[in-house]
Amino acid sequence: MSAVPTAALVAAPVCGLVCGLAGLGVPTLIRRLPAPSSGAAPDPPGPPPDAEPGPPPAPTPAFSAVAARAGLRWRTAGLSAAAAVVVVASVGWSWPLLFLLPTVPVAVLLGYVDLRTRLLPKVVVLPMTWLAIALVGACAAVTGDGHALVRALVGMVAARSVFWVLWWVDSAGLGFGDVRLAALLGLELAWFGWAELAVGTYAAFLVFGVPGLLVALWRRDRRLLRTALPFGPAMLLGALVGLAAGAGLWSHLAGGAA
Repeated sequence: MSAVPTAALVAAPVCGLVCGLAGLGVPTLIRRLPAPSSGAAPDPPGPPPDAEPGPPPAPTPAFSAVAARAGLRWRTAGLSAAAAVVVVASVGWSWPLLFLLPTVPVAVLLGYVDLRTRLLPKVVVLPMTWLAIALVGACAAVTGDGHALVRALVGMVAARSVFWVLWWVDSAGLGFGDVRLAALLGLELAWFGWAELAVGTYAAFLVFGVPGLLVALWRRDRRLLRTALPFGPAMLLGALVGLAAGAGLWSHLAGGAA
């Protein structure tokens, strides 16, 4: 991440405050989410795993119970504010904030819900993706950057396709909600470049895989590698890494390989 311009230094706390206020409403939105079995079609089934099954997953708590955690409102507000500051510091005071900032509190909601329930509700992911597509299009219209628009749309399709293949190969490792989320993150990261998308995706797997591998090695229980764990929070953290440092890391790696 390069030096932060003065405009971004001024805008970062303001945007952080706005997103923090939006983050205060996250528990209320979680409480209003429909139950997974009510009215929504189930995710398409993946192929049955042929490997040794892992420990059985814990029961999925109700969204009302997830939203009732003490102090959650202030935690989601703080996370939303902090993420917004990182976003503004990464891209500066620029038009892409038009689609990045609305994503921030939604990402906090999705990350927390997935962490507690291993679910990424499509009633949240799909509308946010369509909104992001519209806002990316508006950003392209204002800036006249048609190349970035095309790259963003191609990145969305590419990211979703890659995650769909991974889900199809091993649905125990990924949920279909992760496939949907990949489309949203791929769209927004690819606007900035292929480096941001590649680093963001790779960082997600590192954030997800390394701690789990270390725990499995420490406990000497390889069944832990088959445990169903939420991947959404790692995807969101990886996307933030890709946005903040993707171009710099990619240039460094490419320069080192040359």
